Amino acid sequence: MNKKIIVVGSSNTDMVVKVPHIPAPGETVMGSELLTIPGGKGANQAVGAARAGGDVVFIACVSDDTFGTESIENYKKDGIDSSYIKVKPGLHSGVALINVAADGENSIAVAPGANSHLLPEDIARARDAFEGAGAVLVQLEIPLETVLATARLASELNVPLILNPAPGAKLTAELLKMVSVITPNETEAALLTGTREINEETIPEMARALYDMGIETVIITLGSKGVYLLNSDFQGVMQGYTVKAVDTTAAGDVFNGALAAALSGNKTVRQAIDFAQRAAAISVTRMGAQPSAPGLDEITEYKF
Repeated sequence: MNKKIIVVGSSNTDMVVKVPHIPAPGETVMGSELLTIPGGKGANQAVGAARAGGDVVFIACVSDDTFGTESIENYKKDGIDSSYIKVKPGLHSGVALINVAADGENSIAVAPGANSHLLPEDIARARDAFEGAGAVLVQLEIPLETVLATARLASELNVPLILNPAPGAKLTAELLKMVSVITPNETEAALLTGTREINEETIPEMARALYDMGIETVIITLGSKGVYLLNSDFQGVMQGYTVKAVDTTAAGDVFNGALAAALSGNKTVRQAIDFAQRAAAISVTRMGAQPSAPGLDEITEYKF
């Protein structure tokens, strides 16, 4: 039986425009369609984990506007415990403006709104939820002091912490030492390790640098190439799955949510990565963030 997963993070509404290509600086591109879709890294990962079979508690902050109210209702439909979501009146809920190109690539700008008001004291108030959890999953679209408070509480209660360090940021040694599993992409790994060039030679070096910081499991995501894994049992690339991409917006979030669900269900790290890569591959064949997250049966049965 899966242990409880605590997801701490952002809740956004995505305003998605389909465009022929990502605009260059100063360029105006005529899009073909506007979509309003639930998003936010924290919320995407919570939904991804729940649909992948996880028992999820989501800790976030939204406003009392339409976007916030609808978001909470959507989380409940996915069976997510939303009782720890703070509602902060008088603000706007988080919004992301997303361009999605014909080849599936995207560019994203985020107005965090209420997400900036998820505070360390909100984490302290959720202590009961953390107790006995199988994993805590957090990202960086909320204040860094709140991420640090989450890590400290997880460490105190001996709950494994999965950190998806996105959007990329430089992080303190104190925080990184409390991380059990880290899941940066290549750019984020370079920022964390001070690496100037990203290539086949520096990826293992970045993984080793993060491992030497005290992180037990380092997973650098490589997009369609799979992931680079370094832990006590394995070092090397684990290949992903080949699909025709329609929208890559939430692939990393679906990966992290499914990874947390698999690890909380006592799968090995390599089994959990394969499961998460299956989920992420399925997600890029669909438009949108949360709508693209596949269910458990689909992840296990999908034919690639």
